[in-house]
Amino acid sequence: MKHPDDESELFNRLEAEMSAAPGADSGGEVVDLDKARSARAESADSAARPDTDASPDSGPDQSAAESGDPTARVMVDQSTVKATGPGYLGRLLAAQRRPVVPVWLKSVAELRTASAWVARHYAHSVGYHALRSPVYAARLTLQAPSGAARLVGATMRWVADAEGAPVRRAMVEKEDAAMYLNLSRKRDARVRLRTLVAVLAMFVGLGAALALYVLAPDWLQAVAVGTITLALGYAGRKADDPVIHRAVELPKATKLTSDIVLRALGSLGIPAINQAQAKGRDGFEFTAPITRDGPGWRAEGNLPYGVTVTDVIERRDRLASGLRRPLGCVWPEAVPDEHTGHLVLWVGDQDMSTAKKPKWPLLTSGSVNLFKPVAYGTDQRGRWVEVTLMYIAGIIGAIPRMGKTFLLRLLLLIAALDPRAELHTYDMKGTGDLDPVGNAVSHRHAAGDDDDAIEYAISDFRALREELRRRTKVIRSLPRDICPESKVTSELADKRSLGLHPIVIGVDECQVLFEHPKYKDEFEEIATDLVKRGPATGIVLLLATQRPDAKALPTGISANASARWCLKVMGQLENDMVLGTSAYKRGVRATMFAWGDKGIHYFVGEGSDARIVGSVYVDGPGAEAIGARARKLREEAGTLSGHALGEEPETVASAYDLLADILAVVPAKEPKVWSETVVARLAELRPEVYEGWDPEGLAAALKPHGIATVQVGRRIDGKFTNKRGIDRSHITTAIAERNGKRDAG
Repeated sequence: MKHPDDESELFNRLEAEMSAAPGADSGGEVVDLDKARSARAESADSAARPDTDASPDSGPDQSAAESGDPTARVMVDQSTVKATGPGYLGRLLAAQRRPVVPVWLKSVAELRTASAWVARHYAHSVGYHALRSPVYAARLTLQAPSGAARLVGATMRWVADAEGAPVRRAMVEKEDAAMYLNLSRKRDARVRLRTLVAVLAMFVGLGAALALYVLAPDWLQAVAVGTITLALGYAGRKADDPVIHRAVELPKATKLTSDIVLRALGSLGIPAINQAQAKGRDGFEFTAPITRDGPGWRAEGNLPYGVTVTDVIERRDRLASGLRRPLGCVWPEAVPDEHTGHLVLWVGDQDMSTAKKPKWPLLTSGSVNLFKPVAYGTDQRGRWVEVTLMYIAGIIGAIPRMGKTFLLRLLLLIAALDPRAELHTYDMKGTGDLDPVGNAVSHRHAAGDDDDAIEYAISDFRALREELRRRTKVIRSLPRDICPESKVTSELADKRSLGLHPIVIGVDECQVLFEHPKYKDEFEEIATDLVKRGPATGIVLLLATQRPDAKALPTGISANASARWCLKVMGQLENDMVLGTSAYKRGVRATMFAWGDKGIHYFVGEGSDARIVGSVYVDGPGAEAIGARARKLREEAGTLSGHALGEEPETVASAYDLLADILAVVPAKEPKVWSETVVARLAELRPEVYEGWDPEGLAAALKPHGIATVQVGRRIDGKFTNKRGIDRSHITTAIAERNGKRDAG
């Protein structure tokens, strides 16, 4: 138990120790840190001077260590050794050369777009003012008397030296007679001179007017009178009522300066920046001048040590407040090739979500080659961003109402404009957003999540799996000079006899398929195979979901998708499910998009780092027009088929039961078997199904059933060998659980 006297005794002891003067034995000392740092710097400087007594082989570190004094300071910075680093040539090799010609000037399309905008701007201004010129002339004529009166009054005040009256009045108030008389004499001389000048000007002006009236032709008289009238009208204008109004109201975007950037960074509440600015430093090191970059300003530099670009991105709304700009104008970015504290801040003149975009080249005309890049949106600076739809599998993720479905439809419209492409479109939401593509050109198309739509989809997916296997055999059988890279090319797609035309599958709300109580495992198995092996065979799978999690996007699919589009999401998990593991930590955060940033997303693909893109907006009528154009291209090429022609597909039943087939080829006496042995036996059992399978394909096919391959060791020719294989008991357990669930259902 604690006694009250113990507390009193402890308090008295602490008070005595604190009030005692510090002595040699106290063990404590109040140190002035500024003086201590100065003393340390001076000691380092004295050690570096050649006139010190220290030997060349000794230094502050060595002397302190040899002195044996435990309180002596040991210098860890080698001040006695000249700092070394890469030589001049090394620094030149590592130098970053800024382009001689600006990037925007290298782009012919961007230069053409900018020139067109400038031409339209001045053409509009000229037309606007030309139409209103009679009104301008009438208003100036009505204001001419007022202008004449102002001119006469100003002339009389000038002749009478009215501007000097306040000075003379001040001298009268001060009763300084001598100064007043001096000013009066100067004023009288000035008035006499100005009166003479005014009289001469009046006679010269009247003489010139009379000569013009007598000698000049009528048109010159009219021009002279009109010019004088308009000039007098302009002089008689009111300050709050201009005669000529602006034809174009330019956005009032403030020029970005270093002071504004530093003020905005200081408002973020980041301790390292605030501490630096409190000590009189900037808290941000500009590494390049602030320059114009497209329709906005670009600032670039280094944040304080320990501060990352991610810290700034997290406070984007506060940064916009500090810059006094709309949120859609402020885009802080990291530089992939630089350290994580290197910030690029781009501040646009207009909000990205409301800024007018250039006309999409494919909106009214043109066709597409899916093997080449196609523009589908613009970045913050208004530059076109391209995507190549071949050799990819894509994922689109977002919360509802952010433009996910419209983005998927846009990509499918691009695919539809290649007449060779075969489209399979599935609108699991059932609202008909994909109908402009599906009804016009799709080989297979369904909408809704009812039983008929699901059966239609699973039958098509089974057919696609068989088509994938057929294509692998065709590609493997082609001569190396025709198919050197073992993948479909544009030239091979042109050869109809090979049947290697592009196949593009688009599924909106794909979680409906992967969470279906009956077919979810089969959908996942087939989709995983299409994502992994489909791109090389010319099959592209595009999946869109409003709930990007492990159920809606199985990891086998999300981990292997090479193209990702992420519109606004709410959390780190959803962000990384779409954009890839650790994207959130690297500063690629779709959580920063605002509710009004519809259609704006992060795009990862095309072999580059994540970019912010605003996709082209194509409304319903526009989509139907493009779909009709795509249908006409197919009719001319003779490639229209399937649903677009009104043909109903044949129902394709599940061609095999993988688990049952494995039990058929692996007897009970073999509890564990290598995967390569299993696929060889399966190929003998059903060559039309399993031919071409490899151990990796077997592992991928078993994963949806919850079965993982294991290490299987065998002794061959006296050597012990480990390979991946299957445990037969896992297969029997999975079949028992599956059959039990079916019986329960």
